[in-house]
Amino acid sequence: MNEQQFEKYNNIPAEKFAFASQGDKLHDKKLDTKAVSYARDSFRRFCKNKASVVAAIILGIIILFAIIVPMATGVDVDRVGVTEGFLPPKLFEAGTGFWDGTTSFSRIIYDVANETPAGKEARAVLNLVVDEEPTLINQASPFATGGYIMFENQSSNSSTTNVLSSDTFRVAVNGNYTVSIKFGNIDEVYGGKLGEYRIYLSGGEEHILLQDWSSDYSNVNINISSLLEQADVAVITNARIVFELKSAQGKYSYLLIASCVFSADESVGEDILERLETVGFTNPSHMALLAGEGGSVFPDGYWSCTGRKGVYACEVYYCDFDYDPYEVVYGETEVIYTKTDLDRFVANGWCEYSFDRSTAEITFTKLSENCPFDEILSVNTNYITGQLLDVTVLSHRYVALGYTSMPKYLFGTDPNGVDLFTRMFKGLRTSLLLGVATFAFCFMFGLVWGSISGYFGGTIDLAMERFCDILGGVPWIVVMTLCILHLGNNFGTFVLALCMTGWMGIAGLTRTQFYRFKHMEHVLAARTLGASDWRLIFKHILPNSLGTIITAAVFGIVNVIYSEATLAYLNLGLQGTTSFGVILSDHQQYLQSNSYLITIPSIVMTLLMISFNLFGNGLRDAINPALKGSEG
Repeated sequence: MNEQQFEKYNNIPAEKFAFASQGDKLHDKKLDTKAVSYARDSFRRFCKNKASVVAAIILGIIILFAIIVPMATGVDVDRVGVTEGFLPPKLFEAGTGFWDGTTSFSRIIYDVANETPAGKEARAVLNLVVDEEPTLINQASPFATGGYIMFENQSSNSSTTNVLSSDTFRVAVNGNYTVSIKFGNIDEVYGGKLGEYRIYLSGGEEHILLQDWSSDYSNVNINISSLLEQADVAVITNARIVFELKSAQGKYSYLLIASCVFSADESVGEDILERLETVGFTNPSHMALLAGEGGSVFPDGYWSCTGRKGVYACEVYYCDFDYDPYEVVYGETEVIYTKTDLDRFVANGWCEYSFDRSTAEITFTKLSENCPFDEILSVNTNYITGQLLDVTVLSHRYVALGYTSMPKYLFGTDPNGVDLFTRMFKGLRTSLLLGVATFAFCFMFGLVWGSISGYFGGTIDLAMERFCDILGGVPWIVVMTLCILHLGNNFGTFVLALCMTGWMGIAGLTRTQFYRFKHMEHVLAARTLGASDWRLIFKHILPNSLGTIITAAVFGIVNVIYSEATLAYLNLGLQGTTSFGVILSDHQQYLQSNSYLITIPSIVMTLLMISFNLFGNGLRDAINPALKGSEG
């Protein structure tokens, strides 16, 4: 220093020096921090790992749900409700368009007669959009209209003929019996051509020619009674109209028939007219669908054919819509209640009614939402006394199924009609108990085994390692199968079988960590100062190794759940108990048709796996003594 610097620093006033006393130590100023415990410091470091904190929260929620949900819902997961099976997930009301329990359908045939999609209940259909123009199909359908019966002769030999014959009917001279036939004139269908045909009436030994061989496909009206009179035949009881078709040279031939309608005067009687209406057809698709039962018993209106009978150019309408299966299962339906039931409803204060015996009329008033129906449709009385016997009402199906209101299932229902949300978390609870029980034994036993093997080394380590090699050489699936075959596939057997080999992974990792830390300076210093082997193991080496060991051990819980799921796929899962593996195994066949049964449990299992992994990583860093006091 030069002289000026010396004077500046040498003349500092004494009052600028203030010492603070803390115990036996003197510091320049008072300490602002306090001593932090190991647990608190570990928790602080864990909280700095945001991913681990989020994983811990998710893990906590899943475990909490596994404990609470089965008890809170009170659902019997072992019951079977077939009508309630495969209901999709539902949280909001139908029609909202999101998570509302509806299923979207496209290109479904529209039932024009009932004004609803084919095979669907009209009250459950939402957002229906029907095509403006029909689509032509060449396949028989109960919902098709128009088109033609395509009567084919597959042979290309011009001498070959085939016949299309109607069902039997009665025809007579008196009664003005007629047949009206509409043909189609469309050439070159499927590479064939329109063939030459004739029409005759067959009835036992009688064969009356109605139209001779012709290639004219114009519509015809034939008076059968007139032809019978010309043939001097009064009546034919079991008559059939027959179309005979010649083959075309070099191609197969066909005949297109749009309709064949029989008629007669009302003088023949109503039963005869009804029979004639049955024999003929105006809808080719409906006629083509008539088939024999067991190949021998044919329904009324069936036309036999020695060639091939099909349809061509029938019209169908397609539609797009949303469908609410909850309305189908739990919606309104007709139910019959007796007078005793009505009186019970009145006694409960749910409704009131009065019955007039003279007019058999009933007046009904609904007083409470607990009343299982909304209105009375019809009344049944004793025809002698006029007393009320029973009533037909419009009721909700969910009442008959034991519900007080229409249920909603957050994750839908499984094939047995059980709430998947409840069954999944009940199964997860079983799987978690299995994982924790296995983890507790494997962790403690593996920790002790690996500590002894890694610390002492030498002959002890060699003997212990060879034992592990022998035991580990047996596949765990063989060990599990043998245990199940001899002890049954129950919870205790699974824990025993998984623990028999599950501890070796923890033991091997612990042994590796002991080899890593047992020659470090702080361990050598403790040994020099006279620390015992057990103190060196559990005080100086094990705490430094615990972070990595716990990470692997925690993730082992998920491995146990996966192992149980794998066994369930092999039909070796837990019997009599719902577990996660059993749920996934039962639902694997519905992956394409009802994918939510596999997708939702798989998402929960994935969250569980990731959360356990991230939680274990955060726990490893938090309990690592080497990181104590660090900010990371």
